[in-house]
Amino acid sequence: MARVAESALAVPHSRIRDIADIAMAMGEGVLRMHFGESNLPTPAFIQEAAQRALRDGYTYYTENAGLPSLRRAIADHYGARHGVEIDPAGEVVVTASGVQALNVGMRCVLDAGDEAMVLTPAWQNQMSIPRMFHASVKMVPLALRGGGYRVDFDAMEAAVGPRTRLLIYTSPSNPLGWVATIEEQQGLLEFARRHGLWLLADEVYERLWYPEGGELGQPVPSILRVCGREDAVLVVQSFSKSYCMTGWRVGWIVARRDLADRATKLNEFIISSAPAFAQRAGETALAEGEGVIAGMLAAYRGNRDFCVEALGRMPGVTVPRAEGAFYLFPRIAGLRDSFGFCERLVREAGLSLAPGVAFGEGGEGSIRICYAVERGMLAEAMERLAGGLGRM
Repeated sequence: MARVAESALAVPHSRIRDIADIAMAMGEGVLRMHFGESNLPTPAFIQEAAQRALRDGYTYYTENAGLPSLRRAIADHYGARHGVEIDPAGEVVVTASGVQALNVGMRCVLDAGDEAMVLTPAWQNQMSIPRMFHASVKMVPLALRGGGYRVDFDAMEAAVGPRTRLLIYTSPSNPLGWVATIEEQQGLLEFARRHGLWLLADEVYERLWYPEGGELGQPVPSILRVCGREDAVLVVQSFSKSYCMTGWRVGWIVARRDLADRATKLNEFIISSAPAFAQRAGETALAEGEGVIAGMLAAYRGNRDFCVEALGRMPGVTVPRAEGAFYLFPRIAGLRDSFGFCERLVREAGLSLAPGVAFGEGGEGSIRICYAVERGMLAEAMERLAGGLGRM
């Protein structure tokens, strides 16, 4: 009897999806905050750009690397926002989502038997995709010190091995809201250079940053500011989070020329190209989206502060500092089974949150709260969470 491939069976199912399936089956009345997305609609000017593109005939294949005009817009973004010169023809690859950018990027650097090192807690996709290529994963938890997370370079040195080929980190972080400092970025780059590793920086939440005393709307400094063009660095990005375009499935890679060239060629066998009209909408998002981002950030920061205050009144709950993205990752004293707790919470209280165990080592004992929703929904969610904690 023909069987499913062992490599496919080795990829674990998403624990977030497990919770989401329960919530969706329960129908109305459940506060669904399990996924990492805003419940704001895609801005109208982006929708209108897609409609224009459809009318203008952007319904065909594009280059495997994406529309030249979008690649130029992406390169211009890095020039304007980061002061980094990127070659749109040789260092940018448009993908069908950030997930696909991760997939094709990792496929370019991992062989069977290789190892990817992931700084955790982290999005499960970063730990599952390498297994699809018969590679293994070494998780290295970030250290919780002084109310916030820090890179544990000693733990990384102890964990790196002869088959380690790739180091992955996310800043701003899903699920932590942690933002890597420039010093940490430099340390990660030096670590990768010293051990001959590719460094993959997931910068999907780049625009979602709330610097203390800083101006809203400034992007988190990209790793591209500190690395050279010949460094083995791979940046993954997406339109999903900053422009409320999760369903549009358009992302990109910025990488050294040899990797970008190979990713472009592999795109032919994975997606051929991202949808042309969605790519055109992405161009408009980059060109006209600054006002939308500024307003969104102000609302998100207010939501974050509201949740931090509410969580601070709940006994046994500790909230690590979160400077970016739109998540909080509170630790709950005595919690040993975050999935079981989240399952009970959705069934008994109608509140669907992501269990910390879904984010790898260092995640158990916590839950993830996505605060990119209306304030009224957040207020009700905090009440339901307090009730669920009271029944632990």
